[in-house]
Amino acid sequence: MLLTPDWPAPDNIVALSTSRLAPEGCIGASAGVFAGFNLGDHVGDDADAVARNRQSLLDHCPNLSRIAWLEQVHGTAVVTVDEQDQHIARADAAITQRHGVACAVMTADCLPVLLCSRDGSEVAAAHAGWRGLCQGVLVRAVEAMNAAPTEIMAWVGPGISQRFFEVGAEVRTAFLEQFAELSHKEIERGFRESSQSSAHFYADLPGLAVAQLQALGLPWVDASQQCTYQQQDHYFSFRRDGRCGRQASLIYIRY
Repeated sequence: MLLTPDWPAPDNIVALSTSRLAPEGCIGASAGVFAGFNLGDHVGDDADAVARNRQSLLDHCPNLSRIAWLEQVHGTAVVTVDEQDQHIARADAAITQRHGVACAVMTADCLPVLLCSRDGSEVAAAHAGWRGLCQGVLVRAVEAMNAAPTEIMAWVGPGISQRFFEVGAEVRTAFLEQFAELSHKEIERGFRESSQSSAHFYADLPGLAVAQLQALGLPWVDASQQCTYQQQDHYFSFRRDGRCGRQASLIYIRY
């Protein structure tokens, strides 16, 4: 199953998010807790199964020659991808202007954020868990693009919703101290106090991401309403299951 953004991107831009269900015409090779279309090669799944799933995704996508996977570390590093460099970079966001090369991020509750310039000449993908989001991975990704913020659009893919993302007070404090572009009042709106646990909150990561991107000047920003935690049949969720697979979100410029 693939999810695509309903956005005003140029026709040469392809953007999508996978799920634990294999796309139509593909067969998920993973089994057990990774059953289905796991694309994470770092979670303990059989390496051959992951390789087959990744190849199936590549073959399924039109006008795509390579998917640039990252070694994600919940940080803020941004890399530029080209056709020749096959090195797997240690970063949480990637940008490219190359045709037929996809920027990709893997998630299982964290936010995948896909960006493109309005003229279709540049794309980016960012992995935003609460740490990376708080520390500025989206700000850095936007700043690293050649296009001005007013010429960029963004889509936040499937991630954990506020209803299920309970955090301690230290997470709220970190956002109040570090999260750029928003006022304290705007940040506080992204945290709902728990009625069950003292000094615990429910964090709205998609809402905070959208608000920050809008504050940066992006004219079009939207978020998927898919919740990886709640929709167990469709998505892997680390918070729900612990050991689990990863779905991927990718974006590329057609040949």
